[in-house]
Amino acid sequence: MRTCNTARVTALAAAVLAATALIPSAAGSAHAAGPAPLGACATGQLCLWAKPEFKGTRYTHELSTLDINSCTALPAGTSAQSLTNRTGRPVTTYQSAVCAETGEFQTYPGDGVWLPQSPYQVRAFKVWEN
Repeated sequence: MRTCNTARVTALAAAVLAATALIPSAAGSAHAAGPAPLGACATGQLCLWAKPEFKGTRYTHELSTLDINSCTALPAGTSAQSLTNRTGRPVTTYQSAVCAETGEFQTYPGDGVWLPQSPYQVRAFKVWEN
């Protein structure tokens, strides 16, 4: 009788292991099926968010469509408070909507910068030649 129960337990354990092997792990499935990670921004892009911590409306700019060394303003009446720079080029953000250096401004390297909170409202930016 004991041998029969042991065989059943072993078979049941094998079935459970086989079934769990087909289920993705929690770590792998959370990234694949869940929301994008904070500050997610593709290579070659500059992404700016209206609110700190990469929240709110996201403005995405592709390096291939930007004029290098030119001022690019965010849409009128809007601003950004967090950013990710994946352009591969330095980017200067400006408090001024016309890239005036009379307000606050800061340059971030292009090798991958995640800034969860800008020290000022970003209203425009310039992407620089390397």
